[in-house]
Amino acid sequence: MTIKEQEDKLFAEWKAHRNHFVADGVADENLYLESGKGGGKKILFIMKEVNDPEGGGWDLREVMREGKRSATWDNIARWTLGIRNLDRDISWKELNEKMLLGSKKEAIRSVAAMNLKKSPGGSATDKALMEKIAREDMDFLERQFEIYDPDIVICCGVDVSNLAHTCIKKLSHPRWKATSRGVPYHELGTPQKTLISYSHPEARVSDNLLYYGLIDAIREIYQEKSGG
Repeated sequence: MTIKEQEDKLFAEWKAHRNHFVADGVADENLYLESGKGGGKKILFIMKEVNDPEGGGWDLREVMREGKRSATWDNIARWTLGIRNLDRDISWKELNEKMLLGSKKEAIRSVAAMNLKKSPGGSATDKALMEKIAREDMDFLERQFEIYDPDIVICCGVDVSNLAHTCIKKLSHPRWKATSRGVPYHELGTPQKTLISYSHPEARVSDNLLYYGLIDAIREIYQEKSGG
């Protein structure tokens, strides 16, 4: 089955157990799979929930295909562009020019995004409720994670990282390391697959500092893996 067929089959079952379900995952399967070829990296972002306190019942993949305009997706697009170009430093000016020229939309379409809580929340996350629902949905979360076979997983926030490692068996018992600047990471079964615990894209830090902090960390991690 294709990724979308696997997602849709899983979500059909999941929706029967979760009201106001918001689907997520891969926006463009071809771009996602192509991104992992030739030494490239398939990227999965794990996040909390969508912000839609009185809604739900829609599909985040459709929004991702359209290139949603928000601080979260602007930063995810920048991070993705940087990860795809680890061999060179991109100036902040050039990076934002690329965003304006259409690279943002393609970047968002090329990644996978997975929320631990599939029912929507508000502008401030109810941590206890998020944990309760994610634990109830552990089996579904594990099955969704397995669909993507990502090369790089970025957990967007400490709470997200802790909960993901609790709810997804493949992430349990990690052997954590840290970059020289203190960014936590661990291998995902093989040395070439990595999970990074990082800030949320809308953390109260300047966008440029978030970007260069992540790219610096990933560059260091893969230089170490290659013996560089």
